[in-house]
Amino acid sequence: MGATGSNRAGGHWRRFLSRHVFRQNDGFRQFLHGSSQAAALIAQTEVRVFFTDAIALLQDAFGALDHLARLQFAAHFLSLFEQARVDGKLRSLRGDIRNFAQLKSAMAECRPEVLLHLAAQSVVKTGYEDPIGNYASNVMGTVHVLEAVRQLKLRCAFVNVTSDKCYDNREWIWGYREDEPMGGHDPYSNSKGCAELVTSAYRDSFFPPDTIADHGVALGSARAGNAIGGGDWTSHQLIPDLMRAFLEGQPSLIRNPSAYRPWQFVLEPLRGYLMLAERLAEDGPRFASGWNFGPVDSDVQPVSWISDELVRLWGPGAAWALDSGAHPHEAHALKLDASKAAAGLHWRPVLSLKQALAWIADWYKGFKAGADLQQLTLRQIEQYEALARDAG
Repeated sequence: MGATGSNRAGGHWRRFLSRHVFRQNDGFRQFLHGSSQAAALIAQTEVRVFFTDAIALLQDAFGALDHLARLQFAAHFLSLFEQARVDGKLRSLRGDIRNFAQLKSAMAECRPEVLLHLAAQSVVKTGYEDPIGNYASNVMGTVHVLEAVRQLKLRCAFVNVTSDKCYDNREWIWGYREDEPMGGHDPYSNSKGCAELVTSAYRDSFFPPDTIADHGVALGSARAGNAIGGGDWTSHQLIPDLMRAFLEGQPSLIRNPSAYRPWQFVLEPLRGYLMLAERLAEDGPRFASGWNFGPVDSDVQPVSWISDELVRLWGPGAAWALDSGAHPHEAHALKLDASKAAAGLHWRPVLSLKQALAWIADWYKGFKAGADLQQLTLRQIEQYEALARDAG
């Protein structure tokens, strides 16, 4: 389960982890990195997990490729969920978060006591390219999960995971707090602000904290910084783009090297989500609200710093260059204030950004060398859990 008191929840909890596989224009499906890491973490306990994913159509083509072609194919089309053989640790059903009837049927079968909603279209650029799909996944997908809970009269601790980009970004130098206005300039960011507003409306209208004894739903939301880690193959995101380029021996093109983000190792916010779920189950009225999970200020670094550090860690053949082409608007500055999580959940990050980048480089080097990616991923989870325990 992880550290910082989460073992108290024990294996008697059944967890429902929903996630949408967004169908790209080329027909391929793509996994959210954080969900696979969550599954690998949760699969170590006696829990029940549900995914609405599918990628099996790629298997036949993958098996016919030589080693170099497999590396290139996997770096573009496969997923950590598959590469780390997470599906062998839990039951996985295929579906689409946008299909309400299908989702409701699956949730009726599971009847979860704890629900983590991570389903999302997660890429700013894709939000520009397909705004309808973006809003269908991120806004209506959230409505579907909430409405299924309402119609099925489930009694559960419910954590809706959105994004640090949900806030109305004013390019401030200080971090956003949970009571800041929702917003978003681009479709992706805006859809995450909308998802937070939907969550708030359902909480106020159907799941008010002061009557949890009646309806049984403790609804909180989690807003995390830029989660990074090994096994992420998402297109148009910094570290996956860097790793693909390094694996292919090509310089990675960087759009906005001076932009800075609240980078954090993927297990940091995932630990926060589980801690929040536990608190919601124990004392829903107190914890049914929004929560930020972000790094310490010193780990809020520009894209150029991240790129230079990974070039150094990778070694010969790694390089990046400025992409001078025209690109849609992206926020330049973004930080989160996680003081509430520190005070209310006793959650704090335990892995420095430099350590996280070293672990990331090790994971992709292991991938290149043909290592057992399940064992590599579990080893990093165990190392992280030890750090969390030592930190108290």
